[in-house]
Amino acid sequence: MSSTIKEANSFCYNDFVATIEGFAGNYKTDINKEEYFGFPVETVLNIEKSLLSSKEKSVAYFSMEFGIAPSIYNSFHQKRPMSEKNRFFTHEVFSNDWICDYLFKVNTDKMLDIPIYGGGLGVLAGDAVKSSADLGYSVAGVGILWNKGYFKQNFWYKHGQIPEELTWDPSTYPGLIPLKNIVKIETREGPVHLRLWKYYVYSYDKKHACPIILLDSNLKKNHPSFRKLTDQLYRSDDVWWKIYQRLILGVGGVKALESLGYRIDCYHLNEGHAAFAMTEKYIHLDKKSEFKKYRKKFSYTCHTPVAAGHDRFSIADITRILNDDYAQAARALGKETENSDQINLTYMCLNNCEKVNAVAAKHGEITRLQFPDFASKIRSITNGVHMHTWLSMPFGDLFDRYESTLGNWRKHPENLKKIVELKSDKQFRKDIFAAHQANKKNLIETLGRWGLKNDVLTIGWARRIAGYKRPALIFHNVEQILRIAYEVGPLQIVLAGKAHPNDDIGSAHIEEILDHIDQLNDHREVIKVLILENYDTYFGKLLTNSVDVWLNNPLPPFEASGTSGMKAILNGVIQVSTLDGWVVEAAEDDIGWIFGYQHSGSVIGQEMELRLDEDSYELYAVLNEVAKLYYQTNREGDIDVQSPWIDKMIHCVGRSAFFNTQRMMQEYKKIMWQL
Repeated sequence: MSSTIKEANSFCYNDFVATIEGFAGNYKTDINKEEYFGFPVETVLNIEKSLLSSKEKSVAYFSMEFGIAPSIYNSFHQKRPMSEKNRFFTHEVFSNDWICDYLFKVNTDKMLDIPIYGGGLGVLAGDAVKSSADLGYSVAGVGILWNKGYFKQNFWYKHGQIPEELTWDPSTYPGLIPLKNIVKIETREGPVHLRLWKYYVYSYDKKHACPIILLDSNLKKNHPSFRKLTDQLYRSDDVWWKIYQRLILGVGGVKALESLGYRIDCYHLNEGHAAFAMTEKYIHLDKKSEFKKYRKKFSYTCHTPVAAGHDRFSIADITRILNDDYAQAARALGKETENSDQINLTYMCLNNCEKVNAVAAKHGEITRLQFPDFASKIRSITNGVHMHTWLSMPFGDLFDRYESTLGNWRKHPENLKKIVELKSDKQFRKDIFAAHQANKKNLIETLGRWGLKNDVLTIGWARRIAGYKRPALIFHNVEQILRIAYEVGPLQIVLAGKAHPNDDIGSAHIEEILDHIDQLNDHREVIKVLILENYDTYFGKLLTNSVDVWLNNPLPPFEASGTSGMKAILNGVIQVSTLDGWVVEAAEDDIGWIFGYQHSGSVIGQEMELRLDEDSYELYAVLNEVAKLYYQTNREGDIDVQSPWIDKMIHCVGRSAFFNTQRMMQEYKKIMWQL
């Protein structure tokens, strides 16, 4: 038995706390031989033993961002005081009732989500690690500790989104611990030193956990310019930042795993941001031709067909930053063609990862069209969401009451498909609508000053704001949405989302939404529209489980997957959607209404051809039908339990049995990792 395996088998509490920087002064009140921030410490020791042992098959899951959502799921308990910087007390609202906006704020008094994510990619990564823990997999996440997060969002009329720097305090964030380990990357401009931090993601039953290793360049020994490299997620105003941040994730991530002594059998790259991980392996080979053997250790998930999602860097910029070994490795692994003067991180992954997947069936079709030379190796594994994070309490209680039909649904989310067996049960139909109304009441109380009503049709739209997602489509012809509100029934529309700070088009869409909201000020008796600042996982859960209709209107086929709708159907929220992403796989299941342009054929099209006139026309026709059915179902609190609306709610929950990250991670293990 090797010394490493002996060390893994004998790893104990004292070995663990010895790795923590400043344990005696800062962490001994929250970590002891029984508890880790209120959770079982034995769970942490077990995963560390697993990752250190060569007897276990372990995976490193690299992602530029992780949306862990501790404000809504598995919140750690901390005896030591937490900095006020880690709390989020109030949120602003921009609505068509500007007096309310001026006088009031949304008071949440919640913990700031650990701000190392920007949007859906990060939330998906967080859900993936959580489901890995639920399944007891030996997985370590690898990411970056973003010292200034993504950004704090402010709305200003006539100016749209105004980004503000976010500040938080990692040293007092519950569950986050700094390690003594420091790794170093050599570059042409000098060494970059990286401290390692850890955050343990526990399973829903606290019996298993997976660590996320976070790299931090904010060290005094670094050059001042290097200290800022891990300040802001997705800083893209200079190629210098982009290359360094990807170097830190890929090369720094591999060095971090080796520093910790983890025995990794598969390196899973969640997007191409971590592609430089392969160069770290490549440069240490005596015979470079042997790298082919390493390809089976690398898996790659491509998340977008949008051009901006595929990193390309000129060889001149690469060689300006990377030293000779890494630059040569990048040229060997990452050129699109032999004569190319660019390094393409997507091609680096496609060329050198044995297993490649797209994130929905339709996205697989599009990815094979985009990269025909790699079509034979591109599989489709549809994304999901972590049920235990995104399920509301009223629906969890509902499922418990019908356990005789659903069985152990917490351990087996796939059991939710059995809910359709209850469709003819009159009491269940009453109960599922009542559970939804309880969620809706929570939304109304959270936004209490704005006077929303429980029996008014409420539409939600919330996600990253980008051009192809067409965030202002519902307002494209304001007269049509007003016609529905006056002739069929009143409407409540709640929106949220962030555009990248450097995305002028996304910011313009926010400005357009604010203009439309202002135009509706005189009609607030029949239509109320609110857009919430600082969309995060807290508001993501609030909105996806409480509105009546979830609106999803990206331009096909540019939405690779989308996961907000998956969170909504888990809570019985009906869909109004274009046919794109995950919805293609549920379109025949009566989960709502499909409208708009549908992609087919071998020509992908252009993401800037937004088809606003045609698709808004179809959207208004569908919303007219939606409103009529809703007000036939809910007549000021008098509920028609036989309504097709409730059928759709039940079908939504039943279909959510497939769209979860537990199923997704099981497919990763079987198809991608082959452990």
